[in-house]
Amino acid sequence: MTKKRKILKWNDWVAFAILSLTWGTSFILIKKSLVAFDSVQVASLRILIATIAFTPVVIYNLRKIEWSKWYKYLLVGLAGGGIPPFLFAFAQTKVSSSLAGALNALTPIFTLLLGVLLFQIKFTYKKLWGVVLGLTGAFTIIYYNNISFEGGLFYSSLILFATIFYAFNVNLVKKFFNNHNTVVLTAASFIFFGYFSLILLVQSDFVEVMKTNPDAWMSLGAVTFLSLFSTVMATVLFFKLAQKSNALFASSVSFAIPLVALFWGYLDGEKLSIIHFLSLVLILTGVYLTRGNDNVKQKDL
Repeated sequence: MTKKRKILKWNDWVAFAILSLTWGTSFILIKKSLVAFDSVQVASLRILIATIAFTPVVIYNLRKIEWSKWYKYLLVGLAGGGIPPFLFAFAQTKVSSSLAGALNALTPIFTLLLGVLLFQIKFTYKKLWGVVLGLTGAFTIIYYNNISFEGGLFYSSLILFATIFYAFNVNLVKKFFNNHNTVVLTAASFIFFGYFSLILLVQSDFVEVMKTNPDAWMSLGAVTFLSLFSTVMATVLFFKLAQKSNALFASSVSFAIPLVALFWGYLDGEKLSIIHFLSLVLILTGVYLTRGNDNVKQKDL
């Protein structure tokens, strides 16, 4: 008997659009957060605020969480919300927010590669073409907008490693948590490591910065917004999208991030050209080709 293919509904595309807008804005928020705080403080605050927000969810759903599988929650949490915030914050001390968003478009490539190599996801040329077209559209915008690769290879490579962790994260969710409540899953994945970030924060000069730096409250507002929307809300939506479609389609959100930068540029008075619209067609075509459901059976580690 053949398995019924899941078809994406309009609300899945709405979730895709919200994720694109939210994560596309996160890089400028990191930049604003770094005005007063160092990279460790920004990442620690982002994780800590998210963990505090998720704690009531964990308490309310104590009996629903499969505590015996704590290592799975920990893996998902570290790969998605534990390690990348430090990599991005440290990288953006030298790399522009536009370049960080551009390099993030590599996530679907690693999602496909890791999915095929480690998670028994079926390889199809349709998905490959989707990745190629989406990546072409994203990097066409990067090239046309003259986004330079400043900051050195080391700092750019940190973002590269972050995209690998994101790719690993979304494949883990699809493979091992495909039928879980996404809010509970996200909350549980943070609770196993999130409060350890408080140690890093206390050992830093965070209190002194808040007392003496005139930009401290602005940066704190930026990192709070970053945590509550780009981490808490967006991670829940992302996990849900991965469950309902496939890991590759969900990670293709990163293709749209350069479009978000383009949107903010347009509002700021920048002009659009035919190249931008052709890039948009390539990106949307690529995203369309990666849609669908892998129907992967869950398996214990």
